[in-house]
Amino acid sequence: MEFPEDLNQLELLDTHGHLIPRGASSLWAGSKEEEEEEEVEEAGRSEEWYLEKQEALKENPKELVLWAAENNRLSTVHSLLTADPLLVHCCDEDGYTPLHRAAYSGHFEVVSALLASGAKVNPRTVDGWTPLHSACRWSRVTVASCLLQHGAELNAQTNGGLTPLHLAASYTSPSKTDSAHTLELLLSQRHLKPGLLSSSGETASEVARRSGPHHFLFEMVEDCVNVVPIL
Repeated sequence: MEFPEDLNQLELLDTHGHLIPRGASSLWAGSKEEEEEEEVEEAGRSEEWYLEKQEALKENPKELVLWAAENNRLSTVHSLLTADPLLVHCCDEDGYTPLHRAAYSGHFEVVSALLASGAKVNPRTVDGWTPLHSACRWSRVTVASCLLQHGAELNAQTNGGLTPLHLAASYTSPSKTDSAHTLELLLSQRHLKPGLLSSSGETASEVARRSGPHHFLFEMVEDCVNVVPIL
């Protein structure tokens, strides 16, 4: 599908986010209410449910490792990678790797295990998203910090020109604290390029100004004005 050059992808995220895949077999929640309901449902799943799911996928190690990374099944990830280390590089039809899935789900231990097993830190989905983009889009600040420590591209841009900072600025997670901390993490990075433009011509600061309550944090990277008179 082709999009016009002036398409505002951040507005598209807000209006059609429920259509954006988080993996080969799942869809983004269409609203915060649905997202919260999904989290409650996941919290209520029994160990038996997870074991049955693993059993159903055992004949397809690729799908199983992707599912395990997304669902925080650390022991399953370990056993699969021990049997076939190359699974760490597999991806679904949208280009999401196990690292992408663990990143957007906020599973720090799984992310660490994948990186220790040789996962590439900057793989791209078909839309040009890196795991850092995914972590920042869902305000997974601990995961984002880990990825940066392992060499994630701070200023990487998606096919639509979005940086991790654009995505962090565009979204207020259910936890406003996590959202603010993600922005603070990115804004404190020495090599950040906050002035990069998306394909719709916006900086991350402009996105934050219209999208959320944390625009004031961008003062961290704004040029200081000397108001002391020179004598």
